[in-house]
Amino acid sequence: MQSFRNLRVWERSHKLTLDVYASSKAFPRDEIFGLTRQMRRASASIGMNIAEGCCRKGDAEMSRFLQIAMGSASELEYQLLLAHDLDYLRNPGYERLAIQVVEVKTMLSSLLQKVKAVN
Repeated sequence: MQSFRNLRVWERSHKLTLDVYASSKAFPRDEIFGLTRQMRRASASIGMNIAEGCCRKGDAEMSRFLQIAMGSASELEYQLLLAHDLDYLRNPGYERLAIQVVEVKTMLSSLLQKVKAVN
């Protein structure tokens, strides 16, 4: 068992979550229970699942939580695109967040491959 805080992918996902929260503050008030909440939950879910996977026994459970984190990252990637297309997120903010989420997904994929190779 390792500390999630030692993983670069967790650090990146935590920063992404903080940036999503900051960026979504400017969304329309009527989106507070819609897209704003969904984006915040999806971004936070990435780091939460990495953290939970790290405290589980065995690589199979770690792998499962990393896959859940990947699903949340993909969900967030679409939500960012939707927010951009609705003009809630403008460039360069959208581009910065979109790059961050793709980087997190790449790192998750790499970690997932390493964990699966151990089995």
